Amino acid sequence: MMQFGKWDLLSDPKDPVWDQFLQAAGVSAAHREAQAMVRPSEELGRDGDRWTLTSLSELWTDQITFALGEQVSTPLFANGIQATSVFTEEVGKLIQSFESQGKKGTIVREQTPDGMTAVYSIQGVTAVRKYRKVA
Repeated sequence: MMQFGKWDLLSDPKDPVWDQFLQAAGVSAAHREAQAMVRPSEELGRDGDRWTLTSLSELWTDQITFALGEQVSTPLFANGIQATSVFTEEVGKLIQSFESQGKKGTIVREQTPDGMTAVYSIQGVTAVRKYRKVA
């Protein structure tokens, strides 16, 4: 069962592998440069069968509301890129499978006792970001 709350990014926002992932996902150079300057937070909440995933930073806020297994339109990486996503849950993991601009990818958010690890994959590029639970 997923825990709900807020996590702050611990990983280096200037990680070159993260930049490679964003580039593979189709994020523009200007937006990749902006992402390298911020440490976003993620908040996960639930009301009945409706989940809410919010990404927050100094530069943007993206919010997705969904039910598990439902196909939803989602923003990706604060770049104005829209995707179609489906979320599923496994023990301690929230899995987001998405498709955008003809590219398929996944984001697997796995909770740990002290935080969360998010594994982002698209077109053979995988980036790992670590988060610390703050609320």
